Formats: sequence, structure tokens, C-alpha cells
Amino acid sequence: MTTIASPASLLTVEKIESVIAAMPMQGRIMLRLILLQYFDVTDEEILYIVADRPDPRCVAGTKPTNTTITKESIKVVTDRRNQYRRQVRLKRERTWLQCDSLRRLAQLREAFADRARTLLTERFSISADTLDTLRESARTVLPKPAIRLLEQRWDADEITAEDYQQQRLSIEFQTQLRMAEKYRKRLALAERERQSAISAPLQDHEIGHVWGIPAGSLASRKVKYLTQYLHALQATLQTDAAATATSPLDLWKETFSVLAEQPIERSLSTYDGLEKTESALIDKLTAMVWGNLAEEIEVKFWTSLVFGASSNAMHSEITRNLFGLQRLTTILNDMDRSPEAVDEELLKRTAPIAKREVGALEAPAEPPVKELSEMQAQILSSMRGDDASGRASDKW
Repeated sequence: MTTIASPASLLTVEKIESVIAAMPMQGRIMLRLILLQYFDVTDEEILYIVADRPDPRCVAGTKPTNTTITKESIKVVTDRRNQYRRQVRLKRERTWLQCDSLRRLAQLREAFADRARTLLTERFSISADTLDTLRESARTVLPKPAIRLLEQRWDADEITAEDYQQQRLSIEFQTQLRMAEKYRKRLALAERERQSAISAPLQDHEIGHVWGIPAGSLASRKVKYLTQYLHALQATLQTDAAATATSPLDLWKETFSVLAEQPIERSLSTYDGLEKTESALIDKLTAMVWGNLAEEIEVKFWTSLVFGASSNAMHSEITRNLFGLQRLTTILNDMDRSPEAVDEELLKRTAPIAKREVGALEAPAEPPVKELSEMQAQILSSMRGDDASGRASDKW
């Protein structure tokens, strides 16, 4: 791999584009196919690919020199180009949406935990040592049994409303801390996947599927033009580089790093049936953002959200749908994150359920069942096959 003693900041998108544009037609096509998630293959280059493809009918002997370009062959190459371009760009967008959503969800859960800590300190006068103990045990605590026991004590009038809310807020504080840690772990995995996605060139068999040339010819062209590109890029950077010595730079890896900094083009996604209805999906996403979704439900929902389907099966990148992740980003953007709104939500969530007062009116009794009229009874009898007297018919 060619290296150069030059600062990384000298390499820009404009220099990469200028070096590729100065290459011969065959080299431009090869580099743009390799970097298809960042560059487009133009119509002129597609015509060159169609003319350059060998005729599969001529496997031996002299090859024809006058290649006929048909609309069908142009459409085949264009469709294959679009297929792989959509595939690599969807993966880049999906991994970016995952990382962005998880980063903001982790920050949101930490903000909720901070506000819960503040409420416990200011409103309920909980000591710092007690809060530290709650933080340390947040990973291992089981919230459901604790909440169930707390509700039983509340129903039995063993605790006051203030004690109930204080203990319930302590459980919520631990839940928010645990969810924040879970989102950070998911973010670390998503970041690794994203780094792999943005640094992945188009594979040889995919380029061969688009171009339609033999593997040997493809490999030789790839080596030739990659070497030419790196040498030209090195010469360009050496012209602009300062005389000071710096650490070596991997130009090929740096090419992907620089291109990955460009804004991501958002794709158009349609609702794919997740959670059966779009309104149910939006409600569940909103509950997830506010932290109202149960942890066991949240795990399965996030998996289906990432894969873009209602099942947990693995899907190819083309079949995945980004509708859910895009809506999650929209909800995160529109959410009110002010301390007042967070405090109101936490106090509302942890407030005890009001008990019914003694002597309160019972629920109204159900209305009496209305008797069937003579006409309705006759219609029902005829449907059963009975005669007018109500006797079962002998036809059955």
C-alpha cells in the first residue's frame, strides 16, 4: 500500500475527485465502481461498459470488432449499477441512523436519570450515599418485582403517597441508568458496523456482475488503476505538502475516511407493515423515546426496527426498510427535553394510583337484555329450520 508523509488534512474530496477525473475512461469506471457508495457511474461510462462487455456467444476464436449497443444491454447494466448503489448506500444510511439514534437515546436516558437524581435529592431529601448505592445496584436490580411489592403495600395502606413516589422514583432512576448503559453497548456495536460499512469497497464479484468481464481481466485492471490512482494522489499531495516530516498516511484508507465525512443522502422509505399499523408504530416509538416501553419489549422492538420487518429473521440490505429509524429520528428531534418537561413526566410516571373512596358509587349495572320481537323470533326460527310452532323441522 502506498504511503506518504503528509498530514491527513491535506486530502480532500475535491482532490480525490480531480485525480479520478484525470484518469482514463477505463480507470475512472473502475474507481467509481469500487467507490460506488460515494460516486456515480455516468451514462457515458455505462455506454463504455456495454461496448466493453465481451459477447457471451463468442467463447472461442476471433472476437467481433463491431459491438452493437442495444437498449436492452444498456438497461441491464443500468439496473445492476442501481442495485449495488442502492445496496451500499442503504447500508451506510442505516448504520448512520442506528448510531445517531442510539447516541441520542443514551443521552436522553442519562438526562432522565440526572433529573430523577435531582428530584430525589431536592424533593425527597435522599442522601448522596443512598443515591450512590442505587447507582451501583442499578445493573442487577429487578424492577418488576419491586414495583409489584410496592403496589401491594400501597393497596394495603402500609405506606403513604410520598413514600410510594419516593421509592417508585428510585426504581425509575435505576431503570434509566440501566437503559443508558444498554444503549451505550449497542452504540459500540453499531459504530463498529458503521466503520466496516463506510470502509467497504464494492467486491470483485459485484463489479464483475455490473461490468460483465472475466475475473482475470477484472483483477488486472483493478491492480493497474488502483496503483495509478494512489501514485497520482501521492504526487498531488506531495506538491501541496509542507517540508516538515509527519507520520505515514495510508492513502487508500484515508480516501474512505474523507469520503465518509460527506453528508448522507436520505432515501425515501414507505411504511412496511411494522407493528401492523403506522399509528401503532409511531406510538411505540414515542413510548421508547420517553422510556415508557418495558425492557423485554424494547429489546425485541429494537431488533425488528433495525431489520425493518416484524420478524427477527436476517434480511438482505435491499429488503430492509428505514421507515422506522427515520421516524425515530423525527420523534427525537421533536421531543421536548427541557428539565421541566422531564420532571413532569417522571412525577406523573411515579405517582401512586388514586384509590377509590369509601362509599363511592358502584359502576352502573348492565342494561337488561332486550327480548326478541315476534318478527325477530320468526326470522330466527326460519334460519334454524323450525316451523311456525317452534317444532324442529323433519328435513334435518
